[in-house]
Amino acid sequence: MESPHGPPSFFCPSTMTPLARHFAALRSCERCPRMLKPVVVGRPVASRILLVGQAPGDKEPLLGRPFAWTAGKTLFKWFHGALGWNEEDVRNRIYFAAVCRCFPGKRPMGGDRVPAPDEIEACSDWLAREFELLGTELVLPVGKLAISRFLEPAPLQEQVGRSFQIRYRGRAAECIPLPHPSGASPWHRMAPGKDLLAAALRLVAAHPAIRAAAGPAHS
Repeated sequence: MESPHGPPSFFCPSTMTPLARHFAALRSCERCPRMLKPVVVGRPVASRILLVGQAPGDKEPLLGRPFAWTAGKTLFKWFHGALGWNEEDVRNRIYFAAVCRCFPGKRPMGGDRVPAPDEIEACSDWLAREFELLGTELVLPVGKLAISRFLEPAPLQEQVGRSFQIRYRGRAAECIPLPHPSGASPWHRMAPGKDLLAAALRLVAAHPAIRAAAGPAHS
């Protein structure tokens, strides 16, 4: 379903690259008044690998990058073990996106607020635009909320450890879901999640887009 907001608007100098114009427009987004600014973005890398997180936590806006805190340390440890890439390698070779790009705020009873459906839909145009700009070949959704943007709802054990051919906004790509690396969830640290995560990371490591991103020496 097309978003009621329509495609993102760009009011940036024509001398900028399309990706730079996209970043400038994304950083200035004001669509969701309940979301807390600033917009959190990764690096503007022209990668065919798209990692899609859920939403920033409270530390990411302060540190100015996605997956900047505890969950990020676990995520980058996974990639280092599977690919041999350190955090800088990952951030320079994979485009970091998210279901929502702003911190949703805290719930009254504690914990981070889950983005509302209208906020998720409002942010979806940015993701669609990134698919178009990057020519995405491999999607790595991290966590249930991100996975649900590409696959039908199902238990994690039916999704993690497998590869799926998907179409997102009319564009084909391969999707390899990953669990969320949150320290609050034991799923990825115990059976069957631990084994399924290892299987998923093996699929990631073998993907042609990953081999291409690593460069000739690792292809």
